[in-house]
Amino acid sequence: MNNLILLIICFIAGMLLHRSRRMPENTPAVLNGFIIHVSLPALTLLYIHDLKFTADIGLMAAMAWLLFGLSAGFFWLAGRWLNLSRGTVGALMLTGGLGNTSFFGLPMIEAYYGHEGIASGIIVDQLGSFLVLSTLGIIVAGLYSSGRPAAGEIARRVVLFPPFVALLVSLALIPVEYAPWFTALLKRLGDTLAPLALLSVGFQLRLGHLAGNGRNLALGLGFKLLLAPLLIYLLYVPLLGAHGQAIRVTLFDAAMPPMITAAIIASEHDLDPELATLMVAAGLVISFVTLSGWWWVLRAV
Repeated sequence: MNNLILLIICFIAGMLLHRSRRMPENTPAVLNGFIIHVSLPALTLLYIHDLKFTADIGLMAAMAWLLFGLSAGFFWLAGRWLNLSRGTVGALMLTGGLGNTSFFGLPMIEAYYGHEGIASGIIVDQLGSFLVLSTLGIIVAGLYSSGRPAAGEIARRVVLFPPFVALLVSLALIPVEYAPWFTALLKRLGDTLAPLALLSVGFQLRLGHLAGNGRNLALGLGFKLLLAPLLIYLLYVPLLGAHGQAIRVTLFDAAMPPMITAAIIASEHDLDPELATLMVAAGLVISFVTLSGWWWVLRAV
């Protein structure tokens, strides 16, 4: 509950700071830069080092990859059918295909499944959502950005993406025991991600943008909060026969609202920043209702 209150306060603070004009217009760019270069790498170094592998880890990690693949196909077709701009399609692929499985997902998992569910949530986030963002997410952002960089440039962006570099380093350091002061340092730096991200989203939110983005917003959130989790559920439960606490948490994560960092990446690549921000803001609010519904559905899994 404390984490959720923090998210709400930071989101509202961002809106108020923009209205008061006490901070410059480029504030979100500065905050986003800190998140990508400091907060996310710190969290990666902290959590990957302590991952515990279980029998269900393959299905848990695969969920985010499947979800992003469904998103890419769905919004590519929707873009052709509705004649959407490349920037809008790219923004929908990123925000509709990547769930907020970390600083929103983990508190929600703890609220519905208890503290023991957090370990499963971390695996889904770090080996699933985070890896997808660091690889396929950056590739999609590059392909759909106005510059449309060459394959070599996209590969360079992936390899040099700070959280991806931190992932490789953290995997190499798994056999090494962190010093207590280093663990504490990583935690303090990682703790900055949630408040700064929500502050950035709140600062960028313009309620007036709803008027021109209603259809695309409904399309994106309808897929992310309802259709995509349903498809993952049908694959995992009736088809594969998966069940148990770890699978319930994985399917619950599939229904999380759009990832804030995905919206940040979309904004940095000029992929319909207005829509990307609305996807995150509206998704967070609506998901309080939809996640309760999914928790009820998943009780029998």
